[in-house]
Amino acid sequence: MGVQPIDPRTFRHVLGQFCTGVTVITTVHDDVPIGFACQSFAALSLDPPLVLFCPTKQSRAWQAIEASGRFCVNMLHENQQHVSAQFGSKAPDKFAGIDWKPSELGSPVLDGTLAHIDCTVASVHDGGDHFVVFGAVQSMSEPQAIKPRPLLFYRGEYTGIEPDKNTPAQWRDDLEAFLTATTSDTWL
Repeated sequence: MGVQPIDPRTFRHVLGQFCTGVTVITTVHDDVPIGFACQSFAALSLDPPLVLFCPTKQSRAWQAIEASGRFCVNMLHENQQHVSAQFGSKAPDKFAGIDWKPSELGSPVLDGTLAHIDCTVASVHDGGDHFVVFGAVQSMSEPQAIKPRPLLFYRGEYTGIEPDKNTPAQWRDDLEAFLTATTSDTWL
């Protein structure tokens, strides 16, 4: 029995079962702020501090980020659906009506976000119809005392954490040992 080709619609539907956070990736290129909404963002490494995101190969925003060599990850909260929609649109000026200030590296930090991470492009890898971009973390925001809930995307819709299910996981002081144990062969 041969392997059946993967139906793109079914694949997209299956991927939609995984809940993701929503970010806006930004940079400044030729004195113009550039940004796009991005769900494909993840932490990659604690030592050294690295993150990753995956822009489509046709992305004009990615071309600007690649040329500038830097970017800022803006993590959106549950009341910023309009920000995600604006940066996910084909509007010519995605920053219209959006307040921001420059990060330490000069990339836009959007006002009111949960957090931001300021990075330089460390490496770029082929990922099919996307690139996988590794970012070296240069600076980041401090955690907020009041924690709004994140904006999430699930099954093709914006969603959030239900208040009655908003119990945070216990912080582990032994994080390195925990991460080592959870990635050992015993878990495979």
